[in-house]
Amino acid sequence: MVEPKTQQTTDTLLMVRPAHFGFNEETAGNNAFQVNDESLSMEEIQERAKNEFDAFVAKLRAAGVEVIVVEDNSDPFTPDAVFPNNWVTFHEDGAVITYPMFAPKRRLERREDVLEALNQTFYIDDRLKLEWHEGQNRFLEGTGSMILDRPNQLVYACLSERTHEDLLEEFCTFTGYEKVVFHAVDGKGQPIYHTNVMMALGETFAIIALDTIADPKEKAKVLAHVHQSNKEVVEISLEQMMAFAGNMLQVHNKAGQTFLVMSEQAYLSLSENQIARIQAHTQILYSPIPTIETYGGGSARCMMAEVFLPRRG
Repeated sequence: MVEPKTQQTTDTLLMVRPAHFGFNEETAGNNAFQVNDESLSMEEIQERAKNEFDAFVAKLRAAGVEVIVVEDNSDPFTPDAVFPNNWVTFHEDGAVITYPMFAPKRRLERREDVLEALNQTFYIDDRLKLEWHEGQNRFLEGTGSMILDRPNQLVYACLSERTHEDLLEEFCTFTGYEKVVFHAVDGKGQPIYHTNVMMALGETFAIIALDTIADPKEKAKVLAHVHQSNKEVVEISLEQMMAFAGNMLQVHNKAGQTFLVMSEQAYLSLSENQIARIQAHTQILYSPIPTIETYGGGSARCMMAEVFLPRRG
């Protein structure tokens, strides 16, 4: 493996407080995690989502993690704005990459004003705009599509309607990463829409729903790269994946303590053995976000855009 050039985890997150969160029909076609539960009114859904978001942010801040909260715009209508990791990534060398999104409503989430505000505190020295690929119906949805092993400069990605291999190649050319590409399907044989629902990487461990990778050669390739990176594999089942047990992100606080951040649903799906194995590497931090998970089809990891940019001053 290459010599580590950067950290795997950050102590700074960008999160977007939802203004009008709700079920997005444009994304539901290939997101098996979304459920249009009509038991709540639109106003109730929005209020619950805001409360879940605020409680989640409070837990992160209480643990010593810096959270930059951006208020979602009331116009245009962006029901999935609470998931900013899909439209932007921030890198240690000062690079910012913005991504092409499958759903037209989600393309409205990209906000130059957010990047301009960050540029007051952090250095943004380079920019790659991939969104022009939307005109060719080719998509790559940030760290939903890609799982980044930053120290080893590897990017894991399961191909889907939202993850185009040519764009992965463009990302790798720009960043110097090596791609590890495979196919993953859910229990019904449908392609998994985002890699980050079936896989998560920490500094010294990997959470993977291995049963989603049907091709033995592809599975062996993924495991070989993970093992070469000196990470312990904690396998999760398809059922646990559907409870968002793969949608996790490791972060650290100002004191250097690390936390694997997940939803309450994901935590409750884990066995005692899995929890013990994870806690041998890192602390666990979880928060209940059932409304966001049900109607949005995303979980804790999707809500956090990692900020690795160098600080000014």
